[in-house]
Amino acid sequence: MFKKISRRMFAQTLGASAAALSLPSAASALAPSAPAGDAPNGRHFPEGFLWGSATASYQVEGAVHEGGRGATVWDTFSHTPGKVHNGDTGDVADDFYHRYKQDIQLMKEMGLKACRFSVAWSRIFPTGTGSPNAAGVDFYNRLVDTLLAAGVQPYCTLYHWDLPQTLEDKGGWENRDTAKAFADYAAYTAGKLSDRVRHFMTMNEMRSFVEIGYGSGTHAPGKKLAPGPLAQLTHNVVLAHGMSVQSIRASTKAGTRVGIADNATATTPIIENEEHIAAARKAMREENAMFLSVILDGKYSEHYLKRLGADAPKFTAEELKTISSPMDFVGINIYTPLFVRADRSEKGYAVVPWTSTYPTMASPWLKIGPEALYWGPKLLADVWGVKEIYITENGASSADVLAPDGEIYDTDRTMYLRNYLMHLQRGITDGVPVKGYFLWSLLDNFEWADGYEKRFGITYVDFKTQKRTPKLSAKFYEEVIRQNRVV
Repeated sequence: MFKKISRRMFAQTLGASAAALSLPSAASALAPSAPAGDAPNGRHFPEGFLWGSATASYQVEGAVHEGGRGATVWDTFSHTPGKVHNGDTGDVADDFYHRYKQDIQLMKEMGLKACRFSVAWSRIFPTGTGSPNAAGVDFYNRLVDTLLAAGVQPYCTLYHWDLPQTLEDKGGWENRDTAKAFADYAAYTAGKLSDRVRHFMTMNEMRSFVEIGYGSGTHAPGKKLAPGPLAQLTHNVVLAHGMSVQSIRASTKAGTRVGIADNATATTPIIENEEHIAAARKAMREENAMFLSVILDGKYSEHYLKRLGADAPKFTAEELKTISSPMDFVGINIYTPLFVRADRSEKGYAVVPWTSTYPTMASPWLKIGPEALYWGPKLLADVWGVKEIYITENGASSADVLAPDGEIYDTDRTMYLRNYLMHLQRGITDGVPVKGYFLWSLLDNFEWADGYEKRFGITYVDFKTQKRTPKLSAKFYEEVIRQNRVV
């Protein structure tokens, strides 16, 4: 969900026209595990499979000056001329801060079993550290209680990019002290919620806020660091994750489960044969070397360190041990695949480039590749032995328009979701331990540097009136949940 170089540019897609993907014959070809001529009882998910949706604090809450909330890097960045499309900001967004009960009712009516939301760090600690803000804690207590009353399980992400501006002024993620501040905030917040929230994710998409925020400068805080400082910052971020896993465990109720929501690059074999699958397996570890791989392996890959040379991060064995603190589950955000092929290079694989005619959704970065939802979780399980996986984000942008009858017929998004879910079901049938799926997003929202131009919601939001209108894709998803199968 980005401008030009997007938040999802780091994982990529399949090859066939978007139109072909929507045809029943193509859909069945893309899901070889499903029986031919799939009967109404086919394509089912396991009993108890968790169907949810996802949102993020700065993208939906608004109310940026209410409830004692402190300023964040996104407040600063969005109010800087030229940084966000059309000068849009998250000042109001979906006004979720005031309308959360209405939106939770939407979830209930849709049959959602879970809601993934993020806590705004600066609502809890307005300057990132110091004394907690009771009004911020109260808001998330009310949110959690309302979700539970509606029969919707809360899944909490503790960091979705909105770093308190005071911490950025002290160096942000370049400053190792920010990792300690994050661990303290995570411990306090999870400690307040863990009597009702059982699942916590430390961070959302490390690669995105690191590489786009501090590398290309396209996102907040808009910095363009040299390779060495960027690699050290990256190390600070994964260290913060590990420190927070430990601090959450030390401060929460027994039975609390801790994981992450990472946009791991979903390496996908260009052809499903032995040599290309082996190449995709190698690529899974190497393409995620500085993020998920070091967390799950407890070390940086030799090729990663060799490639960086003098720019490699400085670290200790104790830090690596902290970074690899065991998690209870792994969440992965998947939108598009990275196609790879076998070759004779030192790495043992090569990335297959995109053609200029490759089909995308409304966001140019969002290449359509449903196989990613098979290979991403499959390789996560195969390479690292992960036993509990959640798809913490998957969805698509579309040029949504109101039809004369007041409906939004987002047939392209519905096509996208149907084909991706076919591959998710295929993987689960093959034994991949995916326990739940969180669709991005429940609502059209502030889409970072794209402002309000790109819509990812299955619910249309008129940002002038805040009226919510479920789209065709919402009705599709409601039926998927009702029948617990691809429809």
